[in-house]
Amino acid sequence: MPTLDDIRQAARELDGRIHRTPMLTSSALNERFGAELVLKAELFQKTGSFKVRGLLTKLLRLTAEERGRGVITVSAGNAAGALSWAARDAGVPATVVMAKTAVPAKIDAARGYGATVELVEGDLIAEYERIRDERKLTGVHPFDDEDVITGHGSLGLEVLDERPDLETVLVPVGGGGLISGVALAVKLVKPGIRVIGIEPEQADVVSRSLAAGAPQKLPTARSIADGLAAPVCGTRNFPLIQEYVDDVVRVSEESLLEATRLVMSRTKLAVEPAAAAPFAALLSGLKTQCPTAVVLSGGNLDVAKLML
Repeated sequence: MPTLDDIRQAARELDGRIHRTPMLTSSALNERFGAELVLKAELFQKTGSFKVRGLLTKLLRLTAEERGRGVITVSAGNAAGALSWAARDAGVPATVVMAKTAVPAKIDAARGYGATVELVEGDLIAEYERIRDERKLTGVHPFDDEDVITGHGSLGLEVLDERPDLETVLVPVGGGGLISGVALAVKLVKPGIRVIGIEPEQADVVSRSLAAGAPQKLPTARSIADGLAAPVCGTRNFPLIQEYVDDVVRVSEESLLEATRLVMSRTKLAVEPAAAAPFAALLSGLKTQCPTAVVLSGGNLDVAKLML
């Protein structure tokens, strides 16, 4: 299990390579929910999402031989962009496996950073493993990896460094990479803080895993919040979620869409639906101890979906 020292080391490695994203406030949203909310704006991060924290941390820690073989990951989009960007700057060939139905802008971003994009159908993880093994590439899992977790933990350190008075942190949940890193970091620094995860009802693999007592796999996972539609809960993420996350709340597709529109209209921040998930929970009645940090995880959105 990663330690606080591991997370602090990752933060030092990332310093100067990525952005220290701003923490913003919105009086309109505070009034709407009767709460003091602080928005951690990771949509302003390199490549437009938090993912670069963990993926760059992993890339920095690979051996020369592992880099020389080229790297590969599997992604709904944000991890693909993050690894592609990090690999380009390091001069490492990158391949990303994505669904043919992925958001076009996210596919274009990965290609724009110079990665080879493999668009596949069916089981993404199986296709990723097949291509990795056939081409003898170095696999970089988008969330089920200790280096990725510690990199994401840097976000938790930043949040508490800026607002040590926080009582709650709301975090979008996909396969568990972000929430496991953030929860570990903030709980080790401030044990009494509450960490609440939010995931789509149609991609609730973490809730199902917690109920079963072991990581689960969904037959399908589709959501307007494509960044949260992971079909599996990471085996390394799961015990951290069990120990350090206080609750995981499920939200509907309708509330995700409403939350995205609400955040965009009140803050003028172009968040993707995955980033708006905490506000979907607030719209559905979630009450928190304040001040509350809300992690706006990314801004790589498919504008067409908001027109539905």
